[in-house]
This record gives sequence, structure tokens and C-alpha cells, in this order.
Amino acid sequence: MAGNVPPVADEREGLLKFLEQQRHVLRIAAYGLTDEQARLVPSRSALSVGGLIKHVASVEDGWIDIMLQLPQKERNPEDYVDGFRLIEGETLEGVLAQYDEVARRTEEVIAGIPDLGRPVPVPKGVPWFPKDVEAWSVRWVLFHLIQETARHAGHADIVREHIDGATAFPLMAAAENWPETPWMKAWKPEPSSA
Repeated sequence: MAGNVPPVADEREGLLKFLEQQRHVLRIAAYGLTDEQARLVPSRSALSVGGLIKHVASVEDGWIDIMLQLPQKERNPEDYVDGFRLIEGETLEGVLAQYDEVARRTEEVIAGIPDLGRPVPVPKGVPWFPKDVEAWSVRWVLFHLIQETARHAGHADIVREHIDGATAFPLMAAAENWPETPWMKAWKPEPSSA
């Protein structure tokens, strides 16, 4: 997928393609990273590229559960913190594979919902959910997932730049094998000094 979403036929395809695009640019922030680099927290925040991908995959999966009115997973404070980082035994490859599974699930679930206006009841007892709204729509959930993914893709871009100076478009050029131009050069890993 290139730097822009291709033309779309309708609202459903547009929402899914824009979500796919944001997932793609988030994944681009991890392009060429080792597990150790994906764990790095190089700025004042506690965010890492691998942790951001893990978090966004979990959030998207959780929203699909909400949409399907499945029971919500119990979480404790440690789960919340661990949801933003690669913990012992987790790899970048594994987190990316999980993100692919979540994306497939989302596409499958949305394909099975004929009306994007279908209500999605607001779970009760979640402090950041409004108390005066009974339901969102499937459409609203998709817009929210696009927003959430885009926000964290931006975070991942900043974290990645702190790791090795790589920025989004040169990374995308490398990942997608764009032809080199005088003004756009694909990212290349720095030679090892070992």
C-alpha cells in the first residue's frame, strides 16, 4: 500500500481502507527494527514502537468485542501497563502477526454487518466512556479506530525517529521499494560497527 488510500467505491470500503492505511503506516514505523529496538523507550514517554503496535491491536480487538457485545476481558493495572510494551517472551514479529489477525477479524466482522448504522451499546462503568450516550454506531466505531490508530502511528513515528533518525516516507520507500528520486531516498540501516 502506497502513501495514500486508493479511490474507494463506497463508505464501507472507504472506512476499511483508511483503517488499513493507518495500520500500514503504524507497521512502517517498525520496519527494519530488531526486537531490542522495538522495545526501546527513547523519549520521556513510556512508549515503544512494539508496544504501540501491541496496544493498537488490543484496542481494535476490544472494540470488535464491544461491537459484537462479547464479554469484556478483565484487566488489572499491570495488564494496562504491559499492554504498551513488549514483555518477556514477546517479539516484534509476534506482535505484528497478532495485528494481522486482528485486522482480518475486523474485516470479517464488518463484512457481516449489513448496516453501518447498527447500534453498538456503550459499555457501562468505563470512566472514559460517556454516561449520557446509550449507543454508538458501527460507523462511529470504525471512525474511532481510524482516529486511535492514526494517533498512535504518529507516536510511533516520533519514537522511531528517536531510535535511529528514520522518518515515515523514507521508511515507506524502503518497505515498498519505491524508485529513488533526487528528493526521496529509501531508508537504509546504518552499517554495524561490530
